[in-house]
Amino acid sequence: MASFNKVILIGNMTADPELKQTQTGTSVCSFSIAVNRRFSKNEQGQTVDFINIVAWRQSADFVCRYFKKGNPILVCGQLQTRTWTDNQGQKRYATEVVADEVSFVAPAGANASAPMGNAPQGDVYAPAAYGAPAFNTAGSANFEEIPSDESLPF
Repeated sequence: MASFNKVILIGNMTADPELKQTQTGTSVCSFSIAVNRRFSKNEQGQTVDFINIVAWRQSADFVCRYFKKGNPILVCGQLQTRTWTDNQGQKRYATEVVADEVSFVAPAGANASAPMGNAPQGDVYAPAAYGAPAFNTAGSANFEEIPSDESLPF
C-alpha cells in the first residue's frame, strides 16, 4: 500500500525565527505560522491554526535570513509526529511540519509585476535580487516554425 505525506501551507510568521546548530554543525530553525481556516464553525470571526515548522540546512538559513514576525511565508513539507520522555518522566508528543521548501509570498493586493525589493520599508518581503523576472518581449524572433508532424523524428 502506497502512502503520501505532503503539506502545503501559507501563513504568517508568529515570531522572529531563531537559527540553531546541531552538535555536528547542521543548521536548524523551528518556528510557527498562523494559518487561517477556510471555514469557521461560528460566524463570529476567522479561526486560526498555529502550525509548528522545522526547517533544516539551507532552508533554515534562508528562513532566518529573510523572514521576521508577521511576514507571510509558503511552506511545503511533510507532517511528522515525535514522542519523547521529558526530565520529569512524562511522555511528550509533538506534531510539526518538516519543511522541504520555503518561499516568499507577495503581500495581499501587491502588483505581481512590481519588483518586491522596491516595496516600502514596512512591506519588504524579498530582497531586490528576488524581484520580478525579466521576460523577452522581442516577440518570436528567437523561435523557429516547426513544419507538420510528418517531419518530426519521433
